Amino acid sequence: MIAVVDYGRGNLGSVEKAFTRVGMPAVVTQDPAVVDRAEAVVLPGDGAFHDAMGNLQALGLIASLRACFDSARPFLGICLGYQLLFTESEEFGQGKGLDVIPGAVRRFPGTLKVPHMGWNQVEHRGDLRLFDGIPSGAHFYFVHSYYPETADDSLRVASCTYGLTFPAAVGRGPLFATQFHPEKSQRWGIRLLENFAAFVRERR
Repeated sequence: MIAVVDYGRGNLGSVEKAFTRVGMPAVVTQDPAVVDRAEAVVLPGDGAFHDAMGNLQALGLIASLRACFDSARPFLGICLGYQLLFTESEEFGQGKGLDVIPGAVRRFPGTLKVPHMGWNQVEHRGDLRLFDGIPSGAHFYFVHSYYPETADDSLRVASCTYGLTFPAAVGRGPLFATQFHPEKSQRWGIRLLENFAAFVRERR
């Protein structure tokens, strides 16, 4: 069972239904004990970085997320749930994230239309498990005003270009994350979630 973490942000129902569609049971939860028992964890989200970190702290979920990382259970971060993995964000002033991925979340330059919203191409080198069977250059759906920046050479990265090139998806061991919304990305988004579900089954 996959625990979809509910901290008051994100398309929780859409994510839950998408996993049901690919044959992987998922439950939306705010209960740290359920997250602790889950075989995999998904952290979705949209909204403000600082509010999200505050909600995770208030609900007692940060310890459960760290336990997931430490136990090497499969993890998928989506949109804000991806950005929260980084060391810090400059959204509304500097704020600390979960610091699982070294780096910072930065605002797009003022020369670009913000938020970056709609379909955009994601390029990959074929080495990121989430993209098995997905062609490089496939389109995914984005909604975000900030982008992650990292120099972590241990990450496998798929990239997107919107004024500048940023890591649109990453993978490291059992940890995966996407800036785009796979649950809103139709054919290729469903394939990506199928790939994550297949990875979870293999780890049983």
